[in-house]
Amino acid sequence: EITMLVGANGAGKSTTMKLLAGLLRADRGTAFIAGHDVIHARREAQRALSYLPQNPEFHPRLTSLQVLNFYARLRGIDRARSEAMLEQVGLTGAARERSGALSGGMRQRLGIALLLLPDAPVLLLDEPGLSLGPGWRARLPNMLNARAPRGQTVRITTHLAAEWNGVAPRSLRRQPGRNERGPAHYELPTRVRASQHPAGHTRRRPRHP
Repeated sequence: EITMLVGANGAGKSTTMKLLAGLLRADRGTAFIAGHDVIHARREAQRALSYLPQNPEFHPRLTSLQVLNFYARLRGIDRARSEAMLEQVGLTGAARERSGALSGGMRQRLGIALLLLPDAPVLLLDEPGLSLGPGWRARLPNMLNARAPRGQTVRITTHLAAEWNGVAPRSLRRQPGRNERGPAHYELPTRVRASQHPAGHTRRRPRHP
């Protein structure tokens, strides 16, 4: 399924995604990825997910294809899939271009190719449309919608609710001190008040003395 985390800038969306990806450790509580505790079974949780940060960065001297081949090797993926992912995001012509020379939109598409490379059961995308041009910003929701029927879980953060309206069947918001379900997709507002903060799927643990 696809779930949106909608909120204003500074609401904590990126922090939530980093917690889910196991890149930050919560002061208390925990979260689960594919049934794995991100704190006590972090490696297992990370094997089950693929994460696209808001501003993906790559070694500037590596070409687009080298970037994907590097991560394919780390995750035990056939290198032939790297070229297939570049084709899927329209970067075949930039396969041998250094990532440091790519435009912001092309670098974001390289990040999307890397996100889809392992075919992970859980996909986490932090503000994925910000650097994309209008054409690819409209195309990305269709690419993600194609993943949900295959059993993959997709979570997207954004403060541009109107641009993602109709993509997800539900949304999550965070109010101070608690999590709550947001409105259905057809009720998503075009603006989100600063007091309305979304959050991820977390479970609180009792504080130990």
